[in-house]
Amino acid sequence: MPTQPIQPMKLRPMDVYNQSLVDRVHPRDWVNPIPAGRYNLVVLGAGAGGLVTAMGAAGLGARVALVERHLMGGDCLNTGCVPSKALIRSARAAADARRAGQFGVITGEVTVDFPAVMERMRQLRAEIAQADAAARLRDAGVDVFLGTGTFTGPDRLRVGEQDLRFHKAVVATGGRPWVPPIDGLAEAGFLTNEQVFELTQLPGRLAVIGGGPIGCELAQAFQRLGAQVSLVEGEAGILPREDPDAAQIVQDSLVRDGVDLILGATVSSVRVDGGDKVLTVGDHQIRVDKILVAVGRRPNVEGLGLEQAGVAFDIRKGVTVDDTLRSSNPKIYAVGDVALPVQFTHTADASARIAIENAIFPTSARLSALTIPWATFTDPELAHVGLYGHQAQARGIELDTYEQSMAHVDRAILDRETEGFVRIHTRRGSDEILGATVVGPHAGDLISELTVAMVGGVGLGTVAKAIHPYPTMAEGIKRAADAYSRTRLTPAVAALMGRWLAWSW
Repeated sequence: MPTQPIQPMKLRPMDVYNQSLVDRVHPRDWVNPIPAGRYNLVVLGAGAGGLVTAMGAAGLGARVALVERHLMGGDCLNTGCVPSKALIRSARAAADARRAGQFGVITGEVTVDFPAVMERMRQLRAEIAQADAAARLRDAGVDVFLGTGTFTGPDRLRVGEQDLRFHKAVVATGGRPWVPPIDGLAEAGFLTNEQVFELTQLPGRLAVIGGGPIGCELAQAFQRLGAQVSLVEGEAGILPREDPDAAQIVQDSLVRDGVDLILGATVSSVRVDGGDKVLTVGDHQIRVDKILVAVGRRPNVEGLGLEQAGVAFDIRKGVTVDDTLRSSNPKIYAVGDVALPVQFTHTADASARIAIENAIFPTSARLSALTIPWATFTDPELAHVGLYGHQAQARGIELDTYEQSMAHVDRAILDRETEGFVRIHTRRGSDEILGATVVGPHAGDLISELTVAMVGGVGLGTVAKAIHPYPTMAEGIKRAADAYSRTRLTPAVAALMGRWLAWSW
């Protein structure tokens, strides 16, 4: 007989949209199936990596079980990419309305209905959740088990009272926000990305601790929606892993929006004073209504029974895997944030495809073969792929660098979005693309052209030959590529051309 239904999952606020979300990714009436005798593959965790692994393996004909203790779709759907980008879009609309006068459009005073902004986010998240629904996985041939999964041996996993035996398994439990040990922070109360999207009222004053991508995106969004945001970052500038001049463009944009940046400083303590949360930063104090912590993440490795499965792991770095994503137990692989230092939804997806191939077939697809782009969805956006200049220098790789300012791209001029640039690194003396950074509108989309070129072995000379529609932001890439083409006209070539023209004309 089927097992008893699982306990219902609740979100805040439990309106019609969050109820719709739960009905799809953790249904109230879900009944776990009777386990098969032995699965080809058991997947622990139904975030991006786990879903791709389970669906991909089932599509190849494997007998697959997928185990999830919370909400299917993981961090990306529920508390990450999807809700944050919905919020950013509303914030961008408010910013566009405020500057509409630049385009001859008079709007008057701009008012943001924050409860409506959050309701819109919940509605869209519930719509997108259909792709991650438990029923969709079941209909694709995956046995979906909702509950806490724990390894009990090298080839066994327990969910409640049920034992799942497997030939191979994949750990895809993702990560969670890391909270620094700041004196008084826990007592004062704080938000992470796991709670911030539960807000229904706009905080008048918001402190954001951390100037990485999550902190910068949400700081700018909340500022544009009407909060007064203070962002505290321990480094000298925001987005410290990016090229300094690229990060500076984003930093200047945040300042113009009104974000109070406190750089090169850390929060030493937090206390409550009446209705205020008071942060001590150096010899200054910041009074706010809410605190958002966005300083990093930790892998979800505790409570999985990894010791019983013979899987080595580190509390900070996650499951230890080799380049094929195999753990110390040759039957078990790990993908996504629980094992990889580069933590993005698209990286989890790509690593899942490697794990499927290596777990099911006698292959050795490798993580190191991937070319991984990423983007920070501030305004302007900042995107990167491949090597930075300092990385190439550290490796002894000589570069030629071609750069195009957005200030000379006609579409950027027409849209009054001229801050930013396209920067492309090639191997010295060749057109082989080794890395690129794009800062500007839709940089997260533009970087894909250069990523495809790198993966396909297409040189910058070929990119220059491709016709780019005019006027588009992609003309910035075309112009940078043209700069490479002009280097082909060396003095010797120019002299030969001169002789040819003199003779032939």
